[in-house]
Amino acid sequence: MEASMATGPAANAPTTSEGILIGDKVYSEVFLTIDNSLIPEENLSPTPSMQDGLDLYTETDLRILGCELIQSAGILLRLPQVAMATGQVLFHRFFYSKSFVKHSFEIVSMACMNLASKIEEAPRRIRDVINVFHHLRQLRGKR
Repeated sequence: MEASMATGPAANAPTTSEGILIGDKVYSEVFLTIDNSLIPEENLSPTPSMQDGLDLYTETDLRILGCELIQSAGILLRLPQVAMATGQVLFHRFFYSKSFVKHSFEIVSMACMNLASKIEEAPRRIRDVINVFHHLRQLRGKR
């Protein structure tokens, strides 16, 4: 058996000359340039959190707190720095499209850390990630 064979739902998807048909959409290629990888300037301000009534100072504090939480968790999980940085980028990108008012920064930072560890090929068990974030929350509660 070849190692390049697809598995999962896409393996059974019919292929056309334009690409792979999944549902009612045809997927053919990923086109990534600097123009479509950066967040457009019109999405930077006002952010969804600002539109929900959160002031800039509080949003900045929450962003810093989330990144510090990811950094601390990454150290306890013994992840490489690149995985922690990836988690922080995912965290910021998430909150440029969603609001701090509607989503818990702790849950999102935990998800970003878990996803970043997988992306950077330093996977950690989800149980370990949850335990580390729970430990950090208990430490923060004592302060």
